[in-house]
Amino acid sequence: MTFSRFDTLWQKPAVYWPLLVILAAATPFTFAPYYHFWLMPLIFGALIRLLELRPGRQIRSAYLFGLIAYVCQFYWIHTALHDISGLPNIYAIPLTFLLPAYLALFPMLAVWLWQKTRLSRPLKTGIALPVYWTLAEFARERLLTGFGWGALGYSQIADFSPLAGFAPVGGIHLVTLATAFAGAWLVLVIDNPGQTKQRIVSAAALAALLLTGGLLRQVEFTRPDGSKATVALPQGNIPQTLKWDEAQVLPTIQRYLDMVSATRADIVILPETALTVMRQQLPPEILGYFSEQAKANGSALAIGIAQFTDNGTNYENAVINMSAYNPAQPDDLPYYAKNHLVPFGEYKPLPAITEPLYQMMNMPLADFKRGGSNQQPLIMGNQKVAFNICYEDGFGDELIAPAKQASLLANASNLAWYGKSNAMYQHLQQSQARSLELGRYMVRATNTGATAIVDPKGRITLSAPPDTVTILEGEIRGYTGETPYMKLGGSWPLISLIGLAAAALFGFGSKRKL
Repeated sequence: MTFSRFDTLWQKPAVYWPLLVILAAATPFTFAPYYHFWLMPLIFGALIRLLELRPGRQIRSAYLFGLIAYVCQFYWIHTALHDISGLPNIYAIPLTFLLPAYLALFPMLAVWLWQKTRLSRPLKTGIALPVYWTLAEFARERLLTGFGWGALGYSQIADFSPLAGFAPVGGIHLVTLATAFAGAWLVLVIDNPGQTKQRIVSAAALAALLLTGGLLRQVEFTRPDGSKATVALPQGNIPQTLKWDEAQVLPTIQRYLDMVSATRADIVILPETALTVMRQQLPPEILGYFSEQAKANGSALAIGIAQFTDNGTNYENAVINMSAYNPAQPDDLPYYAKNHLVPFGEYKPLPAITEPLYQMMNMPLADFKRGGSNQQPLIMGNQKVAFNICYEDGFGDELIAPAKQASLLANASNLAWYGKSNAMYQHLQQSQARSLELGRYMVRATNTGATAIVDPKGRITLSAPPDTVTILEGEIRGYTGETPYMKLGGSWPLISLIGLAAAALFGFGSKRKL
C-alpha cells in the first residue's frame, strides 16, 4: 500500500492520536438531538484509514476510539450517579467510565478479527470490517442484558437519511451494516491511488446502497386499519431529586389528576412511575378519582405506577389500564409490567458487591422483578396498545410479538435521572427506530422529556418542550400488517447470515498469504 504525503502526516503520533480522539469525540453529533447522520460514515471511514496507516496500533486504537466515543455519548451516567443519586465523585467518576470501558471491548474485538484477516483490501476493508463491526454491535446489544445505545445504525434514524430505509427490512443491525459499508466504501473511493477499477466498483456499490435505502423509505410495509384516535401525553416534570420525597406525593398526584382533567383526548397515557406510591398502598379512592375524571372526559387512561407482585414481596414497574376500573375490584386491572430491566438501575447484579454503593445513593426501587415476555397489548379506546417502558424500546426484537397484535405502540419513561442531558433525545431516536422497524405510530409519555409522537416512518410529528409541565396532544392512526423485519421474527436470520459470512471471510483470510 502506497502512502501519500497526507497519509504520512496522519501517521505521525502527534497527529494520529489527537485525530483519533477528535473523531471519537465527534460521534455524539451524529445522533439525536443533532441528527447529523451524514457525519457517521465520514467518521467511520476516517477511523478505518487511521487504522490502516498504523497496523501495529490497530487494537489499542480501536479500544481508545470506543472508550472516548462512549464516554462522550453517555456522559449522562455521571449525571444520574452524582447529580441525582448523590454518589460522591470519588465513586461516580470511575463508575461513569466503567460502562464505556466495557463497551469499547466490542469495537476492539471487531478490529482484532479484521487485523487477523488476510484478504485483498476491497474484501478486507470493504466487506470484512463492516461485517465484523456489525456482529460486535449485535453482541454488545445482547451480552449482560445488553446496551445497544450508540450503534452506528442509530445515527441514520433521521428524516433525510436514505439508510434508515433498511430498518423495516432487517432492523437496526441491517442499518448498522449499511452504515459501516458506506464508511468503508468511501475509503475505497477516496483513498485508493492507482486502483481506478476498485474506485469505480466501490462508488457504484455506494450509490446502489444509498439508492436502495432511499427507495425502501418510500415503501409502505404496513397500512392504516381505518381507526383514528386523539392522544394526550401529560408531562409532569417532577424533578428526580423530589420524585420520591414523601412531601411530594400528594402534589404529584394532584398535578397529574389536574392534567387528566384538562384533556378530552381519546387516549391519555401518564409516564413511567407517574404516581410514586405502590399501587396496592394507594388509597382506592385516588385511583377512583382518576378513573371517574377520565370517563367523564371520554378518555381511556393508562398510568405508570410501581406495584407489588401477587406474592406481595416483590415489585414491578408497571403501566395499569384504567379503562375498565371497578372500585369493587380495585386489584382487577389489566396492566403491562416491564420485562427488560436496567442493570444497576432496576435490578442489582452481584448484590454482595454493589449493595454498599446503593446505600450511599438515593435510588429507591432498585430491584424490580421482570414482568414476563409475551404480555398482551392493552385495549384503550379503539386501539390495541403495545406498551414498553423506558429502556425496553432499545430492543426491537423483543417488541415484535406484541406489535403484531397491536395497532399502536407506546413508551412510558422517566429520564429525569439524566437531567437536561442528551439521554432523552438519544432515547427518542430509539423510539423512532422502533416505529420504522414495526411500521406503527409510537407515542412517548415521559416525565421530563422527550415526550413525542412518532409516525410509522420514524418521523417526529409532535414533541413537547423538555423540562416543562405540559400536555402534548395529537392524533394517531391505528396500523396493521407486518414489516419484513417482523416477518423474519427479529435480527437472528440477518445475524446468522452475517455470522456465516464472517466465518467464511475469517477462515479464508486467516489461511491466505498475501
